[in-house]
Amino acid sequence: MRRMAEEVQPRTEQSSWIPNWLPSWCPTSPSQLKDAEEKMLKTVQRPYSRQHIRISNNNYLWTIAFSTHAHPNPSQPRTPLVLLHGFGGGVGLWAQNLDALSAGGPVYALDLLGFGRSSRPQFSADPAEAEEQFVEALEEWREKVGLGEMVLLGHNLGGYISAAYTLKYPNRVRRLLLVEPWGFPARPENPNHYSIPVWIRAIGAVMSPFNPLAGLRLAGPLGPMLVQTIRSDFKQKYSSVFDDNTVSDYIYHLNAQTPSGETAFRNMTVPYGWAKRPMLERIDGVRADVPVSFIYGSRSSIDSNSGYAVKKSRPDVEVIVIRGAGHYVFADQPEDFNQTVLRILAGTEGRGTGGETEQ
Repeated sequence: MRRMAEEVQPRTEQSSWIPNWLPSWCPTSPSQLKDAEEKMLKTVQRPYSRQHIRISNNNYLWTIAFSTHAHPNPSQPRTPLVLLHGFGGGVGLWAQNLDALSAGGPVYALDLLGFGRSSRPQFSADPAEAEEQFVEALEEWREKVGLGEMVLLGHNLGGYISAAYTLKYPNRVRRLLLVEPWGFPARPENPNHYSIPVWIRAIGAVMSPFNPLAGLRLAGPLGPMLVQTIRSDFKQKYSSVFDDNTVSDYIYHLNAQTPSGETAFRNMTVPYGWAKRPMLERIDGVRADVPVSFIYGSRSSIDSNSGYAVKKSRPDVEVIVIRGAGHYVFADQPEDFNQTVLRILAGTEGRGTGGETEQ
Protein backbone atom coordinates (compact mmCIF):
# COMPACT_ATOMS: atom_id res chain seq x y z
CA MET A 1 0.00 0.00 0.00
CA ARG A 2 1.50 3.32 -1.04
CA ARG A 3 2.39 5.90 1.58
CA MET A 4 0.80 4.11 4.51
CA ALA A 5 1.41 5.85 7.80
CA GLU A 6 2.82 4.16 10.86
CA GLU A 7 0.56 2.82 13.58
CA VAL A 8 0.04 5.40 16.29
CA GLN A 9 -1.06 5.12 19.88
CA PRO A 10 -4.65 6.33 20.32
CA ARG A 11 -5.04 9.30 22.61
CA THR A 12 -7.36 9.12 25.57
CA GLU A 13 -10.24 11.45 24.77
CA GLN A 14 -13.25 12.35 26.87
CA SER A 15 -16.66 13.59 25.88
CA SER A 16 -17.69 16.53 28.03
CA TRP A 17 -20.75 14.85 29.54
CA ILE A 18 -19.06 11.59 30.57
CA PRO A 19 -18.09 11.45 34.25
CA ASN A 20 -14.46 10.81 35.06
CA TRP A 21 -15.33 7.52 36.70
CA LEU A 22 -16.66 5.99 33.49
CA PRO A 23 -13.39 4.56 32.09
CA SER A 24 -12.84 2.47 35.24
CA TRP A 25 -16.54 1.65 35.44
CA CYS A 26 -16.62 0.24 31.90
CA PRO A 27 -14.53 -2.90 31.30
CA THR A 28 -13.04 -1.62 28.06
CA SER A 29 -9.94 0.06 26.68
CA PRO A 30 -8.27 0.66 23.28
CA SER A 31 -6.13 -2.43 23.81
CA GLN A 32 -9.19 -4.56 24.54
CA LEU A 33 -10.81 -3.23 21.37
CA LYS A 34 -7.65 -4.15 19.47
CA ASP A 35 -7.75 -7.70 20.86
CA ALA A 36 -11.46 -8.03 20.08
CA GLU A 37 -10.88 -6.88 16.50
CA GLU A 38 -8.01 -9.32 16.04
CA LYS A 39 -10.28 -12.18 17.12
CA MET A 40 -12.85 -11.03 14.56
CA LEU A 41 -10.26 -10.96 11.79
CA LYS A 42 -8.69 -14.33 12.57
CA THR A 43 -11.10 -15.91 10.13
CA VAL A 44 -9.65 -13.84 7.23
CA GLN A 45 -7.25 -15.92 5.16
CA ARG A 46 -5.83 -13.46 2.64
CA PRO A 47 -2.81 -11.36 3.66
CA TYR A 48 -3.50 -7.75 4.52
CA SER A 49 -1.87 -4.76 6.18
CA ARG A 50 -3.16 -2.79 9.17
CA GLN A 51 -2.28 0.83 9.75
CA HIS A 52 -3.43 4.06 11.30
CA ILE A 53 -3.50 6.64 8.50
CA ARG A 54 -2.66 10.10 9.80
CA ILE A 55 -4.80 13.00 8.63
CA SER A 56 -5.02 16.62 9.80
CA ASN A 57 -5.57 17.89 13.35
CA ASN A 58 -3.71 14.90 14.83
CA ASN A 59 -6.48 12.56 13.71
CA TYR A 60 -6.09 9.15 12.11
CA LEU A 61 -8.24 6.51 10.43
CA TRP A 62 -7.67 2.86 11.24
CA THR A 63 -7.35 0.94 7.97
CA ILE A 64 -6.94 -2.64 6.81
CA ALA A 65 -5.89 -3.13 3.20
CA PHE A 66 -5.66 -5.98 0.72
CA SER A 67 -3.17 -4.89 -1.92
CA THR A 68 -3.13 -5.57 -5.66
CA HIS A 69 0.06 -7.60 -5.44
CA ALA A 70 -1.84 -10.64 -4.22
CA HIS A 71 -4.11 -10.70 -7.28
CA PRO A 72 -3.86 -11.81 -10.91
CA ASN A 73 -4.04 -9.66 -14.04
CA PRO A 74 -1.96 -6.73 -12.78
CA SER A 75 -2.18 -5.22 -16.28
CA GLN A 76 -5.93 -4.76 -15.78
CA PRO A 77 -6.25 -3.79 -12.11
CA ARG A 78 -9.68 -3.42 -10.59
CA THR A 79 -10.64 -0.08 -9.17
CA PRO A 80 -10.01 -0.28 -5.39
CA LEU A 81 -13.08 -1.09 -3.31
CA VAL A 82 -13.43 0.96 -0.12
CA LEU A 83 -15.74 -0.34 2.63
CA LEU A 84 -17.38 2.05 5.10
CA HIS A 85 -19.19 0.50 8.07
CA GLY A 86 -22.40 1.74 9.67
CA PHE A 87 -23.28 3.37 12.97
CA GLY A 88 -21.62 1.59 15.89
CA GLY A 89 -19.62 -0.67 13.57
CA GLY A 90 -16.01 -1.26 12.61
CA VAL A 91 -13.78 -3.08 10.14
CA GLY A 92 -14.16 -6.41 11.95
CA LEU A 93 -17.81 -6.74 10.95
CA TRP A 94 -16.68 -7.37 7.35
CA ALA A 95 -15.00 -10.62 8.50
CA GLN A 96 -17.19 -12.82 6.28
CA ASN A 97 -16.70 -10.63 3.22
CA LEU A 98 -13.06 -9.59 3.02
CA ASP A 99 -11.61 -12.78 1.52
CA ALA A 100 -14.21 -13.01 -1.25
CA LEU A 101 -14.23 -9.30 -2.11
CA SER A 102 -10.43 -9.07 -2.23
CA ALA A 103 -10.04 -12.12 -4.46
CA GLY A 104 -10.06 -10.04 -7.64
CA GLY A 105 -8.65 -6.69 -6.63
CA PRO A 106 -7.63 -4.29 -3.88
CA VAL A 107 -9.94 -3.74 -0.92
CA TYR A 108 -9.69 -1.19 1.88
CA ALA A 109 -11.83 -1.16 5.01
CA LEU A 110 -11.55 1.69 7.48
CA ASP A 111 -13.08 2.76 10.74
CA LEU A 112 -14.93 6.03 10.25
CA LEU A 113 -13.67 9.08 12.09
CA GLY A 114 -15.01 8.92 15.64
CA PHE A 115 -15.63 5.15 15.53
CA GLY A 116 -13.72 1.94 16.08
CA ARG A 117 -9.95 2.30 16.33
CA SER A 118 -9.89 5.62 14.50
CA SER A 119 -9.36 8.83 16.48
CA ARG A 120 -12.34 10.21 18.33
CA PRO A 121 -12.29 14.00 18.02
CA GLN A 122 -14.92 16.50 18.97
CA PHE A 123 -17.39 17.01 16.12
CA SER A 124 -19.33 20.15 15.35
CA ALA A 125 -22.83 20.37 16.78
CA ASP A 126 -23.99 21.68 13.40
CA PRO A 127 -25.20 18.73 11.26
CA ALA A 128 -23.81 20.11 7.99
CA GLU A 129 -20.41 20.74 9.58
CA ALA A 130 -20.36 17.31 11.22
CA GLU A 131 -21.12 15.72 7.85
CA GLU A 132 -18.31 17.78 6.33
CA GLN A 133 -15.89 16.47 8.95
CA PHE A 134 -16.69 12.89 7.98
CA VAL A 135 -16.35 13.68 4.27
CA GLU A 136 -13.08 15.61 4.58
CA ALA A 137 -11.56 12.89 6.74
CA LEU A 138 -12.33 10.38 3.98
CA GLU A 139 -10.84 12.67 1.32
CA GLU A 140 -7.64 13.20 3.34
CA TRP A 141 -7.45 9.44 3.84
CA ARG A 142 -7.75 8.87 0.08
CA GLU A 143 -4.93 11.31 -0.60
CA LYS A 144 -2.66 9.74 2.02
CA VAL A 145 -3.27 6.22 0.76
CA GLY A 146 -2.75 7.39 -2.82
CA LEU A 147 -5.97 6.30 -4.51
CA GLY A 148 -6.94 8.09 -7.70
CA GLU A 149 -10.39 6.53 -7.98
CA MET A 150 -12.35 4.16 -5.79
CA VAL A 151 -15.57 2.22 -5.64
CA LEU A 152 -17.30 3.36 -2.46
CA LEU A 153 -19.45 0.83 -0.61
CA GLY A 154 -21.17 2.13 2.50
CA HIS A 155 -23.54 0.45 4.92
CA ASN A 156 -26.01 2.42 7.07
CA LEU A 157 -24.23 5.64 8.19
CA GLY A 158 -21.36 4.65 5.89
CA GLY A 159 -23.80 4.80 2.98
CA TYR A 160 -24.86 8.31 3.91
CA ILE A 161 -21.23 9.45 4.15
CA SER A 162 -20.39 7.69 0.87
CA ALA A 163 -23.20 9.58 -0.88
CA ALA A 164 -22.14 12.90 0.70
CA TYR A 165 -18.54 12.28 -0.38
CA THR A 166 -19.62 11.45 -3.94
CA LEU A 167 -21.60 14.68 -4.14
CA LYS A 168 -18.49 16.68 -3.29
CA TYR A 169 -15.78 14.59 -4.96
CA PRO A 170 -17.41 12.87 -7.98
CA ASN A 171 -14.08 12.60 -9.82
CA ARG A 172 -12.82 10.25 -7.12
CA VAL A 173 -15.74 7.78 -7.17
CA ARG A 174 -15.94 5.20 -9.93
CA ARG A 175 -19.12 3.67 -8.56
CA LEU A 176 -21.33 4.13 -5.51
CA LEU A 177 -22.79 1.12 -3.67
CA LEU A 178 -25.30 1.96 -0.95
CA VAL A 179 -26.08 -0.94 1.37
CA GLU A 180 -29.16 -0.32 3.51
CA PRO A 181 -28.17 3.35 3.68
CA TRP A 182 -29.22 5.47 6.63
CA GLY A 183 -30.48 9.04 6.39
CA PHE A 184 -32.17 9.11 2.99
CA PRO A 185 -35.87 9.85 3.60
CA ALA A 186 -37.10 12.84 5.55
CA ARG A 187 -38.93 12.18 8.78
CA PRO A 188 -42.63 11.80 7.98
CA GLU A 189 -45.19 13.75 9.97
CA ASN A 190 -46.61 10.56 11.45
CA PRO A 191 -43.78 8.01 11.27
CA ASN A 192 -44.75 4.37 11.64
CA HIS A 193 -41.22 3.03 11.39
CA TYR A 194 -37.74 4.32 11.97
CA SER A 195 -34.62 4.18 9.82
CA ILE A 196 -32.49 2.89 12.68
CA PRO A 197 -32.21 -0.58 14.23
CA VAL A 198 -34.69 -1.41 17.00
CA TRP A 199 -32.01 -2.02 19.63
CA ILE A 200 -30.54 1.47 19.16
CA ARG A 201 -34.02 3.04 19.22
CA ALA A 202 -34.86 1.24 22.45
CA ILE A 203 -31.78 2.46 24.29
CA GLY A 204 -32.02 5.88 22.64
CA ALA A 205 -35.62 6.33 23.76
CA VAL A 206 -34.65 5.68 27.37
CA MET A 207 -31.48 7.78 27.37
CA SER A 208 -32.60 10.77 25.27
CA PRO A 209 -31.29 13.48 25.15
CA PHE A 210 -28.05 11.57 25.71
CA ASN A 211 -26.21 9.71 22.96
CA PRO A 212 -27.97 6.68 21.44
CA LEU A 213 -25.72 4.16 23.21
CA ALA A 214 -25.22 5.98 26.50
CA GLY A 215 -27.03 3.19 28.32
CA LEU A 216 -24.41 0.73 27.18
CA ARG A 217 -21.69 2.72 28.91
CA LEU A 218 -23.75 3.55 31.98
CA ALA A 219 -24.36 -0.17 32.44
CA GLY A 220 -20.69 -0.43 33.41
CA PRO A 221 -19.57 -4.02 33.99
CA LEU A 222 -22.98 -5.26 32.89
CA GLY A 223 -22.40 -3.76 29.43
CA PRO A 224 -20.98 -6.88 27.76
CA MET A 225 -23.91 -8.96 29.00
CA LEU A 226 -26.31 -6.26 27.80
CA VAL A 227 -24.91 -6.51 24.27
CA GLN A 228 -25.04 -10.31 24.36
CA THR A 229 -28.71 -10.11 25.35
CA ILE A 230 -29.91 -7.28 23.11
CA ARG A 231 -27.80 -8.31 20.11
CA SER A 232 -28.08 -12.07 20.43
CA ASP A 233 -28.90 -12.15 16.71
CA PHE A 234 -25.27 -11.38 15.87
CA LYS A 235 -24.19 -14.76 17.21
CA GLN A 236 -26.38 -16.36 14.55
CA LYS A 237 -25.19 -14.01 11.82
CA TYR A 238 -21.59 -15.10 12.36
CA SER A 239 -22.28 -18.67 13.49
CA SER A 240 -20.40 -20.12 10.52
CA VAL A 241 -17.14 -18.62 11.78
CA PHE A 242 -17.62 -18.10 15.55
CA ASP A 243 -19.34 -20.25 18.17
CA ASP A 244 -18.75 -17.96 21.15
CA ASN A 245 -19.23 -14.30 22.11
CA THR A 246 -16.50 -12.96 19.81
CA VAL A 247 -18.87 -10.71 17.86
CA SER A 248 -20.80 -9.31 20.84
CA ASP A 249 -17.51 -8.60 22.65
CA TYR A 250 -16.26 -6.71 19.61
CA ILE A 251 -19.49 -4.68 19.36
CA TYR A 252 -19.27 -3.84 23.04
CA HIS A 253 -15.68 -2.58 22.86
CA LEU A 254 -16.50 -0.59 19.71
CA ASN A 255 -19.23 1.32 21.50
CA ALA A 256 -18.24 1.46 25.16
CA GLN A 257 -15.52 4.04 24.63
CA THR A 258 -15.56 7.80 24.00
CA PRO A 259 -18.74 8.41 21.92
CA SER A 260 -17.23 10.82 19.42
CA GLY A 261 -18.81 9.64 16.17
CA GLU A 262 -21.91 8.67 18.11
CA THR A 263 -22.27 12.27 19.29
CA ALA A 264 -21.90 13.48 15.71
CA PHE A 265 -24.59 11.04 14.64
CA ARG A 266 -26.92 12.31 17.35
CA ASN A 267 -26.34 15.88 16.20
CA MET A 268 -27.18 14.85 12.63
CA THR A 269 -30.53 13.28 13.57
CA VAL A 270 -34.00 14.10 14.75
CA PRO A 271 -35.59 11.54 17.15
CA TYR A 272 -35.09 8.75 16.70
CA GLY A 273 -32.71 8.30 13.84
CA TRP A 274 -34.05 10.39 10.96
CA ALA A 275 -31.51 12.63 9.24
CA LYS A 276 -31.72 16.38 9.72
CA ARG A 277 -30.33 16.72 6.18
CA PRO A 278 -32.07 13.89 4.26
CA MET A 279 -29.90 12.52 1.49
CA LEU A 280 -32.90 11.77 -0.71
CA GLU A 281 -33.28 15.52 -1.21
CA ARG A 282 -29.70 15.76 -2.52
CA ILE A 283 -28.83 12.44 -4.14
CA ASP A 284 -29.95 13.63 -7.59
CA GLY A 285 -26.88 15.84 -7.49
CA VAL A 286 -24.62 12.81 -7.90
CA ARG A 287 -23.04 13.17 -11.31
CA ALA A 288 -24.80 11.17 -14.01
CA ASP A 289 -21.66 9.27 -15.02
CA VAL A 290 -21.22 7.79 -11.51
CA PRO A 291 -23.25 4.55 -11.44
CA VAL A 292 -25.29 4.02 -8.28
CA SER A 293 -26.46 0.71 -6.82
CA PHE A 294 -28.69 0.16 -3.78
CA ILE A 295 -28.54 -3.16 -1.91
CA TYR A 296 -31.26 -4.06 0.57
CA GLY A 297 -32.25 -7.09 2.62
CA SER A 298 -35.72 -8.50 2.02
CA ARG A 299 -36.30 -8.84 5.78
CA SER A 300 -34.92 -5.46 6.80
CA SER A 301 -36.88 -2.90 8.80
CA ILE A 302 -35.56 -0.32 6.35
CA ASP A 303 -37.61 -0.58 3.18
CA SER A 304 -36.21 -0.06 -0.29
CA ASN A 305 -38.42 2.93 -1.14
CA SER A 306 -35.48 5.34 -1.18
CA GLY A 307 -33.67 3.30 -3.79
CA TYR A 308 -36.72 3.12 -6.02
CA ALA A 309 -37.37 6.84 -5.51
CA VAL A 310 -33.89 7.60 -6.85
CA LYS A 311 -34.44 5.18 -9.71
CA LYS A 312 -37.50 7.15 -10.86
CA SER A 313 -35.30 10.11 -11.73
CA ARG A 314 -32.28 7.99 -12.74
CA PRO A 315 -33.40 4.81 -14.54
CA ASP A 316 -29.79 3.56 -14.66
CA VAL A 317 -29.79 3.14 -10.87
CA GLU A 318 -29.76 -0.51 -9.81
CA VAL A 319 -31.84 -1.68 -6.85
CA ILE A 320 -31.00 -5.14 -5.51
CA VAL A 321 -32.90 -7.00 -2.80
CA ILE A 322 -31.16 -9.99 -1.23
CA ARG A 323 -33.58 -12.64 -0.01
CA GLY A 324 -33.46 -13.71 3.60
CA ALA A 325 -31.27 -10.81 4.70
CA GLY A 326 -32.04 -8.14 7.25
CA HIS A 327 -30.38 -4.77 7.80
CA TYR A 328 -26.91 -6.34 8.10
CA VAL A 329 -27.10 -7.85 4.63
CA PHE A 330 -23.39 -8.62 4.46
CA ALA A 331 -23.59 -10.73 7.65
CA ASP A 332 -27.06 -12.24 7.20
CA GLN A 333 -26.38 -13.62 3.71
CA PRO A 334 -22.63 -13.17 3.19
CA GLU A 335 -22.28 -15.43 0.16
CA ASP A 336 -25.14 -13.79 -1.73
CA PHE A 337 -23.88 -10.36 -0.72
CA ASN A 338 -20.32 -11.11 -1.82
CA GLN A 339 -21.44 -12.47 -5.18
CA THR A 340 -23.69 -9.46 -5.72
CA VAL A 341 -20.88 -7.01 -5.04
CA LEU A 342 -18.41 -8.97 -7.19
CA ARG A 343 -20.90 -8.93 -10.06
CA ILE A 344 -21.26 -5.17 -9.74
CA LEU A 345 -17.48 -4.74 -9.59
CA ALA A 346 -17.03 -6.90 -12.69
CA GLY A 347 -19.30 -4.54 -14.61
CA THR A 348 -17.84 -1.37 -13.17
CA GLU A 349 -14.86 -1.14 -15.50
CA GLY A 350 -17.25 -1.38 -18.46
CA ARG A 351 -19.82 0.95 -16.89
CA GLY A 352 -22.71 -1.50 -17.07
CA THR A 353 -26.30 -0.32 -17.10
CA GLY A 354 -28.60 -0.53 -14.11
CA GLY A 355 -31.77 -2.39 -13.43
CA GLU A 356 -33.62 -4.00 -10.57
CA THR A 357 -32.98 -7.52 -9.39
CA GLU A 358 -33.68 -9.85 -6.50
CA GLN A 359 -30.98 -12.24 -5.34
